Amino acid sequence: MRLFAAIVASAIALFGLHLSAHADPELWASQGWKTDFGKSSIDFTEILSGGPPRDGIPSIDDPRFRPASQIDDIGDREPVIQFPLAGRSRAYPLRVLTWHEIVNDVVDGNPVAVTYCPLCNAAIVFDRRLGGRVLEFGTTGKLRKSDLVMYDRQTESWWQQFSGEAIVGELTGSSLRLLPSRIVSFGQFRAAHPQGQVLVPNDPSFRAYGRNPYASYDTARAPFLYRGDLPDKVPAMAHVVVVRTAGGPIIVTLEKVRKDGFQRDGYRIEYVSGVASALDSQSISEGREIGSVRVTRDGKDVVHDLTFAFVAHAFHPETKIIAD
Repeated sequence: MRLFAAIVASAIALFGLHLSAHADPELWASQGWKTDFGKSSIDFTEILSGGPPRDGIPSIDDPRFRPASQIDDIGDREPVIQFPLAGRSRAYPLRVLTWHEIVNDVVDGNPVAVTYCPLCNAAIVFDRRLGGRVLEFGTTGKLRKSDLVMYDRQTESWWQQFSGEAIVGELTGSSLRLLPSRIVSFGQFRAAHPQGQVLVPNDPSFRAYGRNPYASYDTARAPFLYRGDLPDKVPAMAHVVVVRTAGGPIIVTLEKVRKDGFQRDGYRIEYVSGVASALDSQSISEGREIGSVRVTRDGKDVVHDLTFAFVAHAFHPETKIIAD
């Protein structure tokens, strides 16, 4: 409880926020939302305020980059999202994404959204194209199952970050295409791609980049602003790998992968050491060792998530988490 109180106090101090759990479409409309609240695939009571107003956690819409070889303020063990995984890879440091959560980018001519939800530790990349138009995403300030709810600025539909599905508004039921990405350490990225482009803050003084406002979160006993069931026999905050397959998701604990590796139905999950947690120490560069994974099928990288067990259970409650 002390941890949660500290997180709330930090959010209020940083953003001038006031938490509210009131789910009310009429109230949201009065606040300026033009979302079609008559269309929804969820119960509105599942949506909570995370504190910030719309765009209170501002997306990055004009991203700036520098070559990895010129970066000297990111620790070697700090986690970054590597995307794309072939060709001219870019790195999106979690020290930046923690404070912005969404980057609207164009990579090799393809519009993408690079996203990170700290409360779920979910780093996911989407194709922003849908039905012949390009969407641009921002943060609603809302959470569902403790996961970021995004919105598109074209229709103001609300989107679940973990699934890439529109859950409220005109585009309800639509899904974004997930793109393969990977969490690696900055040192690993720089060694492999010295001229690879690294996302840097547009204004380095805007936030305390490199500081983790959710200190000790990934060793907490329970998640923040989550009201659902918790998984059996696996700690809620255990790190797990989620691989979405045509036959349903495969979910396995990171600890099992670290000890034994994992293979099933042509999918191979390999543990990669040397990656710090972004949600442990106040200084991300000093975070405890977590590691990461590479997930392939027939030698090709596939979409996967490295997240918390409670998140995997919340969105895939019928799937057993493989722990031994």
